[in-house]
Amino acid sequence: MDLEPDQPKAAAGGGHRKHLAMLERLSKRSSSSASASSSPVEAFLSRFAGAKLAAESALSACRASSPEDQTASSLAAAAASIDDIDRLVAEASHTLPPYELRAALAAAADLRSGHRAAASELRPKKSFSFRNKSRTPKNPPQDPATALPPLLPCPEQPKPSINAILPGFGFRGRNGATLVKDLRVSNDKDGDFTLADLAFCEVYLKGKCRAVYIHRLRNCRVFVGAVLGSVLIEDVEGCTFVMAAHQIRIHEARATDFYLRVRSRPIIEDCSGVRFAPHALNYEGIEEDLRESELEEETGNWANVDDFKWLRAVQSPNWCLVPEGERLQTVDISEVCEQGDGT
Repeated sequence: MDLEPDQPKAAAGGGHRKHLAMLERLSKRSSSSASASSSPVEAFLSRFAGAKLAAESALSACRASSPEDQTASSLAAAAASIDDIDRLVAEASHTLPPYELRAALAAAADLRSGHRAAASELRPKKSFSFRNKSRTPKNPPQDPATALPPLLPCPEQPKPSINAILPGFGFRGRNGATLVKDLRVSNDKDGDFTLADLAFCEVYLKGKCRAVYIHRLRNCRVFVGAVLGSVLIEDVEGCTFVMAAHQIRIHEARATDFYLRVRSRPIIEDCSGVRFAPHALNYEGIEEDLRESELEEETGNWANVDDFKWLRAVQSPNWCLVPEGERLQTVDISEVCEQGDGT
């Protein structure tokens, strides 16, 4: 069955699709008559329509590819196109009207879901083969004196998954580690950074990066300097995040605290027990990093959270503010250094 990456989701999805169709028509008109007087919103609509079309074409190419090497390259190209949309929306998030921002985010989420479904379906499947049945009994009797003791279950460890194949360099698959990266002196500075499949880790990122992708963290504390674009967080539990970014989207977070400075309203979806508080991070040079990232201003948006799964007028039960008496004091990571990990 063919995937439909751009098909709207249930409930409000139909409205988003109609709205996006209107956005595309408007953007085409604006692109054909572009001038110095074009508004930032019209310029965004024109760029967004082109980026969305490129992502849809890349997903179509995924479905049409057949050899395994072509499938992998097609999936990577589609992921890169969707990343471009995320960055485009993040850059314009503080200038877009709320409804246009929601529609653009919904379109990006639909494309991301389509990519995951495509990756899942296109993974190589094990070939089927007939095997002769062995006449050896499945559970032959054993000599009690030589029988091995039963294996004890290993502690649960984070397992890599296809969803953790995210762009950018970073830290993946670590347990009990102190992970430090100074992006100001890194050869990969100002790029994308990924944190995936971490458990009981302390993560310290100094400096600036373009975007941060966070997937499947358990009982971690994460401190991030300045993000020029968006932070995308998915499937985290029992964690604490302290970061500054233009846009922060959180999906499937449980019992986690966020200490934020953010240009646009944080967005949560399928979350429970998440709490928010103001930014509480310091290190030598952070003021310059925030200024160069246009994040020096405290907007107060850390307390203005949008819950996409809670459409009622009353406060969502899925999030709240951290009581003042329980908030972290400013954490200074100037002197923090890497230690041996526990993997």
